[in-house]
Amino acid sequence: MTRITFLPHPDFCPQGKMVDVAPGTSICDAALDNDIAIEHACEKACACTTCHVIVREGFDSLHPADDKEEDLLDKAWGLEPESRLSCQAKVGSVDLVVEIPRYTINLASERH
Repeated sequence: MTRITFLPHPDFCPQGKMVDVAPGTSICDAALDNDIAIEHACEKACACTTCHVIVREGFDSLHPADDKEEDLLDKAWGLEPESRLSCQAKVGSVDLVVEIPRYTINLASERH
């Protein structure tokens, strides 16, 4: 099993969370299966950027993003060199630390 540490996010996992998943599991499925309600507007079809995450540790262990994912990532809010669409990033055997950005292109928090 591979451990994913999700860093605290004010809406999806305020305390952060560590989960163990089988290699080959997408980061999105790992989150959803462990009660982290990450956005995924396109139902994990690689057609939006709402599941954008930043892989803070273990990024190089992931398979490279394909051209379609790279094109979509160009539209993601807060893009960083370690950004991935969580629906496309499959876990390998290296533990990961993942940050879910506070905002997405399709979702903005407007609390006053």
